[in-house]
Amino acid sequence: MDADAALDYARKHALQAFVVARGDDVVAEAYDNGFDAAAAHPLFSGTKSFWGVAALCAQDDGLLTLDDPVAATIASWQDDPWKRRVTLRMLLSLTSGFGFGGLGSAVPTYDRALATALKNEPGSTFTYGGIPLQVFGAVLARKLSPETPHEFLQRRVLERATVRVANWRKLIDGTQPLPTGAFLTARDWLAYGRYVLRERAKFAACFEGSSANPRYGLGWWLAPAGAPPDLFYASGSGGQAMYVAPSENAVAVHFGKSASYKHEALLKRLFAR
Repeated sequence: MDADAALDYARKHALQAFVVARGDDVVAEAYDNGFDAAAAHPLFSGTKSFWGVAALCAQDDGLLTLDDPVAATIASWQDDPWKRRVTLRMLLSLTSGFGFGGLGSAVPTYDRALATALKNEPGSTFTYGGIPLQVFGAVLARKLSPETPHEFLQRRVLERATVRVANWRKLIDGTQPLPTGAFLTARDWLAYGRYVLRERAKFAACFEGSSANPRYGLGWWLAPAGAPPDLFYASGSGGQAMYVAPSENAVAVHFGKSASYKHEALLKRLFAR
């Protein structure tokens, strides 16, 4: 592993924070361009990495199974020939049939997400977007009530990972979004990655691709070219990333602000042989 080469690449692409841990040790840490170690950064779509893990915890608690149909909880979906086939696993793997959209400022409320029509047959197509996560949130909210999905995430996952979310965005109805919206320090996102690394056998379903996209699991991207084959990572726009490489016993966090940053380029340098 060559953290110096990876850091050199990141510094050419508007680096804000870069932290690498191997085992119990932090082996590299840098903050550039006026970014402070104590500052929380938006994860953008890196937030998605929380929800497959939360879903498996809910499954362990007997609240749901990944292959439950949404229509078993949302009665309005029972009469739609496509929607009644959508499962929670499809929502989390982004293969439920929704079209692109529902990210950034366009994240819909639960009710609007539930009312959105499908564009493709369930299970047939991978389409990146935020609407499926909001539908998952709507289902989870009904199963947990009066606890919210974010309260469950905090109690069941983040507290055990010793992670503090500095801030969550809110939607116009006062709820918090699932596909985006979390703000964490680099060290807190690192702590989440280390927790997932320790518990990866329990969360193995998160790191299995679908037939529609073998490189995407449940909220996690799977190893790109040049990376260790067991690597998985969370990704947000502008170069936000948290990489977990079990075979290297390593976790790395990157915050940046550049459209030119490429995961493959950094990982090729970080895990150079």
